[in-house]
Amino acid sequence: MNRYPLWKYLLIAFALLFGLLYSVPNFFGQSPAVQVSSGKATVKVEPALLDRTTQLLGDAGLKADAAVFEATQTGGTLRLRFHDTDTQLKAKDALQKALAPDVDNADYVIALNLATDTPLWMQSIRAMPMYLGLDLRGGVHFLMQVDTAAALGKKLDALQSDLRLQLRDKNIRHAGISRAGNVVSIAFNADDQRQRARDLLADNFRDFTVTQSGEGSDLKLSATLGDKALIAAKDAAVKQNMTTLHNRVNELGVSEPVVQQQGADRIVVELPGVQDVAQAKKILGRTATLEVRMVDDSPEATQALAAGSVPFGLERYVERGGRALLLRKDVVLTGDNLQDAQAGFDSQKQVPAVHLALDGKGSAIFRTVTRDSIGKRMAIVLIEKGRGEVITAPVIQSEISGGRVQISGSMTTQESAELALLLRSGSLAAPMEIVEERTIGPSLGADNIAKGFHSVLWGFVAIAVFMAIYYAAFGVFSVVALVCNLMLLVALLSLMQATLTLPGIAAIALTLGMAIDANVLINERIREELRAGLAPQQAIKAGYEHAWATILDSNVTTLIAGVALLVFGSGPIRGFAVVHCLGILTSMFSAILVSRALVNLVYGRQRKLQKVAIGTVWKSGASA
Repeated sequence: MNRYPLWKYLLIAFALLFGLLYSVPNFFGQSPAVQVSSGKATVKVEPALLDRTTQLLGDAGLKADAAVFEATQTGGTLRLRFHDTDTQLKAKDALQKALAPDVDNADYVIALNLATDTPLWMQSIRAMPMYLGLDLRGGVHFLMQVDTAAALGKKLDALQSDLRLQLRDKNIRHAGISRAGNVVSIAFNADDQRQRARDLLADNFRDFTVTQSGEGSDLKLSATLGDKALIAAKDAAVKQNMTTLHNRVNELGVSEPVVQQQGADRIVVELPGVQDVAQAKKILGRTATLEVRMVDDSPEATQALAAGSVPFGLERYVERGGRALLLRKDVVLTGDNLQDAQAGFDSQKQVPAVHLALDGKGSAIFRTVTRDSIGKRMAIVLIEKGRGEVITAPVIQSEISGGRVQISGSMTTQESAELALLLRSGSLAAPMEIVEERTIGPSLGADNIAKGFHSVLWGFVAIAVFMAIYYAAFGVFSVVALVCNLMLLVALLSLMQATLTLPGIAAIALTLGMAIDANVLINERIREELRAGLAPQQAIKAGYEHAWATILDSNVTTLIAGVALLVFGSGPIRGFAVVHCLGILTSMFSAILVSRALVNLVYGRQRKLQKVAIGTVWKSGASA
């Protein structure tokens, strides 16, 4: 009656083994480490750097306890773990001299950090500890206001310039173009010219709402940017700034930064472990621009480059891979003329490519330059920290018109995606202002960890003591199920590489109370069946079956509230909601399946079971 089939026991055992394996890494602790990350947008940290750093440390008489390469969106991060801080500092100095001797123009950032002591075999299967949030580890917090009005003005200026060029290309005569706020006005002397311009706006500028006014020789067209286009332009500016900030915080050596949108035009940046506020501000607020220049591959320039000299009117740059190039000083285009960049494939050769979209001014310039420079190379340069690096230098195959440009060559799908990201987010789309900043010390973070851990621990102990006293053996089963629930919850959070914060600890404590509530319902239902006169085996079966509907209803309604917090909340509220929702799912599994499995193992095989240890069962009329 109260027996599980073998497959169900195996399923529960597998789930508990998974929970144990992925929750254990959180108890190994951390050791001093040196982190090597990219210092420039065009430089990637690759696995091959691991052997080089090991050799450099060996030359300095040092050895790392462990070295781990972590792949990221922008390339990767290398962490070298040491057994004490003295070795850590010596290793940082040795790597700094070899990999980043020029601090102002360093290819790599060598930063002090902490690395987990989790064994490498566990790390290989992604069994890693949870990250600690700002309130637990310490660090800096910025709330940044994005000037969306400036971004919108920039977009309208580009559209105004684009409109002027298209009117010129279509030979539509006008008496001037002006802009006031979100309205672009065009003056005309003839009605037929105004009508042609109106048709042009309807075909190519569909985001505008066009109205006409005036009489005689004073005719006007007014183009107003629609509400949807306004919202889209502002949102795009915030998203591009967030992408740019993601690229920049890597230079600070932060392993788990938080960059997220708050409201319509604000961005929250949290950098756990960073205490240097001035350095953080410098990195986050720096400028980066894109330039397009022509490559000089003439024999004279090639000979001069080989001789180590730079002819007049040219500048020496380094291409990705370390090869030197001579570029003309004249800038063909800048990043201001780039509207979008997306990774894709060449439609003819089916090789990875990057598709660019230029504004009207950039399209006209690009068409002229490519028409006059077929067979020559054009370099795309990223200017950062006052120095430029060539991202790519493709050969111009034909005249390119229409504002759609394709860059292809010997690159992988990942490299094309990275190049599109660089071109799209090389600079901030709109200026930002720091409206709030906070610094949390590491000692305060350690104090928060201790208090949070003690709150969960003593809450668990109080629940365990109460359940064991009040429900006897069934209370012990409930406590074991509660331990399994906590283990599964921590394992899921670790597998997701979630960032644990104080609200997350609060959600874990709340999950303990909610999880034991399901066992209370089951135990009380079994007591009711025993009071009704059922045999113990029948009472156990009926108790679990009848309590299931109540447990499901209560958890589903609570899960709906948690999903609402997850969808509409932000920051700490979403962190709380994630732990809360996962805790509901693990509590249902442990309270029903795990506790029932324990009951079945103890009582299920006793055919003539006379009584069960579930505390005092009060029956009506017992005193009589």
